[in-house]
Amino acid sequence: MLRQFSVPAGTSRQLVLASLLMSAGNGAFLTCSAIYFTRVAGLSPAQLGLGLTVAGAVGLFAGVPLGHLADRRGPREVAAALVALNGVAAAAYLFVREFWTFVLVAAVFVLAERGSRAAIQALTSGLLGGDELVRIRAVVRSVNNVGVAVGTLVAGVALQIGTAPALSSVLVLDALSFLGSAAVLARLGRVAPTPPAAAGEPKHSVLRDGPFALFTALSGVLALHTVLLEIAVPLWIVTHTEAPAVMVTVLFLVNTISVVLFQVRVATRLNTLDRSVKGFRLAGFALLGACGLFSASSAGSAVFAAIALVAAGLVHVCGEMLAAAAAWTTSYGLAPADRQGQYQGFFFTGYAASMMVAPALTLLLVQWGTPGWWVLGGLFVSTALAMGPAVAWAQRVAARRQVSPAPV
Repeated sequence: MLRQFSVPAGTSRQLVLASLLMSAGNGAFLTCSAIYFTRVAGLSPAQLGLGLTVAGAVGLFAGVPLGHLADRRGPREVAAALVALNGVAAAAYLFVREFWTFVLVAAVFVLAERGSRAAIQALTSGLLGGDELVRIRAVVRSVNNVGVAVGTLVAGVALQIGTAPALSSVLVLDALSFLGSAAVLARLGRVAPTPPAAAGEPKHSVLRDGPFALFTALSGVLALHTVLLEIAVPLWIVTHTEAPAVMVTVLFLVNTISVVLFQVRVATRLNTLDRSVKGFRLAGFALLGACGLFSASSAGSAVFAAIALVAAGLVHVCGEMLAAAAAWTTSYGLAPADRQGQYQGFFFTGYAASMMVAPALTLLLVQWGTPGWWVLGGLFVSTALAMGPAVAWAQRVAARRQVSPAPV
């Protein structure tokens, strides 16, 4: 079991270390950020929510241009610079005491975060290849879960102390984690920048790539499952079932442990576009099954509800791991090798847009009760089945692009 986490010294291990540092800092920050901003910075809950919404909306437009910058200037340099900027923005939160300052700092933080994601994926693609690329993405996701757990535990100590210095120390930790990660990224091998677009070619070609846009949109719909355990299921448990509230924690543990133990194994089996399409299909039906089990948990005693919820959690995490691994393989496989930055930036923009509407949409469906769960499950299946034609279309367009004569 532990052999799957073996990462050779050098590039792969440095990439995993950089991600681990960021995830630990983020885990600590996210755990106590709401408490810090309302108790120490003096923001109201309404100001906090509005500021984060504005920052998230601004960040939607960062992925493609900053990903293109990574392609043109070199993904290592841009990734390290943007991750370092994240550290500076995290430190700047310490000086926030009014709403508009918060909005400004949060916007810079989100812009740097969205851009760095695209740059890091372009860097990873440039340094690794083949099966190793997808495997390391899976290792990173597993390790990130460990990092978030460690950060959450550290933040829990700060929350228990509850003083302004204790809460502020978490922000210092978050800033240092970003700066440390930037230092690690800066030491990686250099990936040569891509030349400028030829005359007549669009600078941001991903914006004209219809098949990739369709794939991104479908991925965004399928990604709605990621907020179920965070928002929809906890409210469902306490309002529609007889299960104790502690089941929320149990489901989070089931999810985290499963991802840590099995994500790498799942990813290594979905290492081609054909296999990723099959992975999407399996993910869709798994998520449908999870929705059915979540719905069934409202129809019995506390013991029955607990059993149904654990079963739903296990099926849900299977769908989650399949969907994640299939998305990695497909997003890399459909993107031109010399434009990974802007393509990964566009892909993450679709995911970010999905996360902006996901809480409201999933809550609306879950409040509908049992029919809402089945509608959501049907949405997952239909989206997963549409992935096959979308990927096939993208492959046909890519094949025609390769045989087209170069402009003169």
